[in-house]
Amino acid sequence: MNTNLISKEDNIAKFTVVFTADEFEDAIVDAYKKNKDKFSIDGFRKGKAPRKIIESNYGNDIFYDEALNGLLNKAYPEAVVELDLEVVANPQLEIGEIKKGDEVTVIATVQLFPEIEVKNYKGLEVTKVASEVTDADVDADLKRIQQSQARLETVEGRKTQDGDTVVIDFDGSIDGKHFDGGNAENFELKLGSGQFIPGFEEQLIGKDAGETVDVKVTFPENYNAKDLAGKDALFETKIHEIKVEVLPEIDDDLASDVSEFETLAELKADVKKNLEKNARDGDETQMKNELLDKLCETNEVDVPASMVEDEIDRMLNEMNQQLAYQGMSLDQYMQILGQTMKDVREGARVDANKRVAMRILIRAVVAKEGIEATEAELEDELRKFAEQYGQTVEQVKKVMGEDNMKFFAEDVKTRKAIDFMFDNAKLVEKKEEKAEEESK
Repeated sequence: MNTNLISKEDNIAKFTVVFTADEFEDAIVDAYKKNKDKFSIDGFRKGKAPRKIIESNYGNDIFYDEALNGLLNKAYPEAVVELDLEVVANPQLEIGEIKKGDEVTVIATVQLFPEIEVKNYKGLEVTKVASEVTDADVDADLKRIQQSQARLETVEGRKTQDGDTVVIDFDGSIDGKHFDGGNAENFELKLGSGQFIPGFEEQLIGKDAGETVDVKVTFPENYNAKDLAGKDALFETKIHEIKVEVLPEIDDDLASDVSEFETLAELKADVKKNLEKNARDGDETQMKNELLDKLCETNEVDVPASMVEDEIDRMLNEMNQQLAYQGMSLDQYMQILGQTMKDVREGARVDANKRVAMRILIRAVVAKEGIEATEAELEDELRKFAEQYGQTVEQVKKVMGEDNMKFFAEDVKTRKAIDFMFDNAKLVEKKEEKAEEESK
């Protein structure tokens, strides 16, 4: 196999891959061996017909496509590496005339990662953000900790109230027929939580323990289970217990139970310290997001359509994973919104275009400033990744392989480029704050 770069301009490269006659013949033999069982030829048992007989019945080129695919699957990525091309989309292939005993030439045209001249990335104006952590913020976090330690206690001698947790058995039916998922025993339901379909929990308020209630509801039209959507249902519901949430006192005992500290004062100080760090991190993220928006505004980028489509695919994959955590599929989500896949893709297009443009611009800053990832930085990145997935650095290296290690380097360089632009940005006060200062 030989490769030759024909041209490389405007982020498009064209190159040839040439296979010798012997290489192509060997590939045809492999294609014949893999596919001979698919052919039925009179006078031969299936899979036993010689290659020449199959070719005489189906044409001399019957195995050409399979042979070329086999060759290109190995040769194309090797050619891209050899020619040092960063390809961002599948190639367009032109196959020359194939003659028996001759070499085979394939011309590949590929879209390259855009190389642009980035400008105005130093001195970008960014609105200064400096959030303050108040005593109210600390108290709110302490209440969250208190809530996490809440316990349920059974109460007697009163009816159910909004906010109570009831232990119930329920058995649902539609037109007298039971349905899957419509029954449970000793189920704990917090009244007012909205955990069940609308109208269910409200009908259990003002009832006594031991009471049986016929709960009548209508499933929403957009309910996930299509066979239940919009239908009236009856749930025979038995209330076994009424429970209330009991919160511990916010004191030294709570502090020692939930942390390494012995006193509430120490816990408060630690809570404030963490809230301040989170606030600083959030402020920095907000300012860096504004900086990247400004970078995109001051640089026009002609984003390749193929990269946008790939980014939309990634965004939809992310959405699918997020929806899965909520027990919903992308198809169900589209049905609720009344949208088609085309609608969803179009809705994501502007964001996808911006993401890709940002990636291209950051890459240009990396190149212009000569930003590199050091061995120490790569090791640190690998360590964090390994810890996240409960593995050792050596295990990650083995699984990822040499080729995939470049992604860690890209992450490091991207972060360093953003930090570089942020360090060189001009932080300005919010307009209203500036006006207040000038009026004093």
